[in-house]
Amino acid sequence: MNAVTTYAVFLFDTTTAALWAEEVALDRGIPAEVIPAPADTDAKCDLALRSRAEHERSLTEALEQMGVAFRPYV
Repeated sequence: MNAVTTYAVFLFDTTTAALWAEEVALDRGIPAEVIPAPADTDAKCDLALRSRAEHERSLTEALEQMGVAFRPYV
């Protein structure tokens, strides 16, 4: 039986913020990747950041500490 992987997705208003978030994640050793923003969002930027759900808290804290503006995709 295969385990289901769940992800946390973070939305941004600018491309700069999305790329900055990726840099913050990588600098902190948090696996994350830039992906196209889900079509059903009101994101002003076409990019989003995805990380495994188990990293959501640490990534959220890192982005908040660095002042990166984001919204979680629910």
